[in-house]
Amino acid sequence: MSALRNTLILILLAALISGCGAMRQDPTRDWSASQLYEEAKAALERGNYDQAVEHYETLEARFPFGRHAQQGQLEIAYAYYKAQEPEMAIAAIDRFLQMNPRHPHADYAYYLRGLTNYERDQSFLNRWVPQDQARRDPVPLRTAFEDFGTLLQYFPDSRYAQDSRERMVRLRNMLAAHEMHVADFYMRRGAWLAAAQRGRYVLEHYDGSGAVPDALEIMVRAYRELDMDDLAEDALRVLRQNFPNRADELAALPHGTSAPV
Repeated sequence: MSALRNTLILILLAALISGCGAMRQDPTRDWSASQLYEEAKAALERGNYDQAVEHYETLEARFPFGRHAQQGQLEIAYAYYKAQEPEMAIAAIDRFLQMNPRHPHADYAYYLRGLTNYERDQSFLNRWVPQDQARRDPVPLRTAFEDFGTLLQYFPDSRYAQDSRERMVRLRNMLAAHEMHVADFYMRRGAWLAAAQRGRYVLEHYDGSGAVPDALEIMVRAYRELDMDDLAEDALRVLRQNFPNRADELAALPHGTSAPV
């Protein structure tokens, strides 16, 4: 009787284990490459980015050389981008470009790379609360500028070219504003030479940006503090030629007036 009971217990345990295994069974195990791709794309369109990523990864693992897997390599990058996983998105884009350098959608890959870097340090909170763009980390912004520049260099007629140009203008202004933010930091601490160098950097690298008059004013103020009157007058002359109102205000200030801009 004891032996029979033990046998029944073993049968029940085996049934339970088998049932659990069936419950954990991958529902996509018999899906074709086409079905995996379509389900991934549908999940992407629904905004279910985690599900989309899972299906794209399964597609690439099971059918690495098919046409669906190749397209999926680019679409998974977009899924990562929308899921706010920039590192994974950049890795997927770089892998796609390395494997498909002449792909018809290579321009989009560079465009998506630029978008990802542009938004890399944008947290959920920053999307809803106004952020001082000058205080953002400039490294991903510079990288985004380079990405959009690469797109324009190799694909000047791309459908993404115009938007890339506009974004590069905004990025250029943001990077110049960042330099002025740093220069203002130096001015507040009496680091006149460092402040003047930041102003000069803006003139040399971001000519035409909205930060140029601020850069010139920083240079005038900083050089005056350093008793470099010739350099101060040179900067003031350029300021007067291009921004006469700002120059008049600054010329009226006595030497030693170093309040930050």
